[in-house]
Amino acid sequence: MKIIPAIDLKDGKCVRLFKGDFNKVTEYSSDPVKVGQRFSSLSVRDLHIIDLDGARTGHQKNHKLVMEIAAQSKLSIQLGGGIRSREDAATWLTAGVQRCVIGSSAINKPEMVKNWIQDFGNDAIVLALDIKLNKISEPILTTHGWTEDSKISLWDRIDDYRAAGLKHVLCTDIARDGAMTGPNLSLYTEILTRYPDLHLQASGGVRNIVDLIELKSIGVSGAITGRALLDGKITAVEIASFRLSE
Repeated sequence: MKIIPAIDLKDGKCVRLFKGDFNKVTEYSSDPVKVGQRFSSLSVRDLHIIDLDGARTGHQKNHKLVMEIAAQSKLSIQLGGGIRSREDAATWLTAGVQRCVIGSSAINKPEMVKNWIQDFGNDAIVLALDIKLNKISEPILTTHGWTEDSKISLWDRIDDYRAAGLKHVLCTDIARDGAMTGPNLSLYTEILTRYPDLHLQASGGVRNIVDLIELKSIGVSGAITGRALLDGKITAVEIASFRLSE
């Protein structure tokens, strides 16, 4: 299982939101490039970058900053936030981003995004299917930087994409994101039970190395961790030991 450090960008800074709330922002660094360099010193190969400004507005403002982080960290980048056209995706993939993370458009314009999967290849596109559990514990998708409920279930949307060759899904339980309450293991177990060949990335709630070990044990392909790394709750030594055990 890949451990994938995360950098969330807002107003040119590295931040974390609490449960996806743009009014509850913690600033970690005014120099995200240095954060990327710090992550590159860990025993990891990948970096997850989200342009929160782009996710919220649909207009990316951090292009130069993303490119500088990528150049300085030399990690394999998957990028999301505001990628809402074929031209956006093509520009980033041509610029060297390995995967584009598609959220709102994947939910609101599925036929368009299915074409991207077929045009760019299913390794180039990750669907960001971020959920809130409703009153009967059904996972309902959100859009526009988690600010709007779509009323579409996670299961319906994954089923819809299967024929298009869907391979990579990143799923965040928003109630756990930035809350340090542990990942939603039951949700991820159900996803992999329904879709055992899916390459699932888990995001939200990772607190420590034990959480990563548990995610690995249920078959998750990748685990996104931001706050736990930024707060020092997961150490470089623990990550190196985790990787050696694989």
